[in-house]
Amino acid sequence: MSRVRVQEERGGAWLRVVLDERPGNLLSLAMIRELAGTLTRAASAPGLKWITLEGAGDHFSYGAKIQEHLPAPMAEVLPAMIQVVRDLLAFPAPTAALVRGRCLGGGFELALACDDILADADAEFGLPEVRLAAFPPMAAALLPARVGASRAARAMVAGDRQTAGYWHDAGLVSLAAPAASLREAAAAWFDRHFAPRSAVALAHAARAARLVLRAQAEPALAAAERQYLDELLATRDAVEGIQSWIDKRPPRWENE
Repeated sequence: MSRVRVQEERGGAWLRVVLDERPGNLLSLAMIRELAGTLTRAASAPGLKWITLEGAGDHFSYGAKIQEHLPAPMAEVLPAMIQVVRDLLAFPAPTAALVRGRCLGGGFELALACDDILADADAEFGLPEVRLAAFPPMAAALLPARVGASRAARAMVAGDRQTAGYWHDAGLVSLAAPAASLREAAAAWFDRHFAPRSAVALAHAARAARLVLRAQAEPALAAAERQYLDELLATRDAVEGIQSWIDKRPPRWENE
């Protein structure tokens, strides 16, 4: 069964990529690999003017699959996820995340790699990795560039959830709509901003608009990947944070 579905809208000018492994659409390695393949195929779609990512059901994504955050699987998971982020930053059409419900951890990081985030007004965004003695490496590279260092630091270090309204005020969420009308709002967004335009012009405009972000994000992504894999995962607390979650018990921090 496919974990990623693609639906064509507006004669194929808009592709909706749906993460579909409910209830939480967890970003397992299998999900990430399917998404990577989907983006590769979509990049050559003729006449494509917009591609959107969304979650099936009531939520965008709860984030990564916690069991895969232990050192051995993470050596595969993190590079694969970072490559998906790079693919989105280089995608030859405008991109957006359509967010309902919870958008947490890796799900939030995936949304950050898109040009726009269109969300339901009740959606919740959060980077809770610090509670498991970890940090969000893709957000470390993308969030400061998009909302400023102070807001990014609060989101990553505190690990609290914030509403779509909070991030709309910060300039990150482009549109906050009632949950029941998010799809209609997205369709109206396409009809207004993309339908009348040339697909070639949109591809070049999107590429140009990302020049500064990509220039800043690329070295930061590489540095965050090295820090996570080579330094963080070598600590006892990073392993304890994940293992305590798996064991359903309070963590026993050693602060080392």
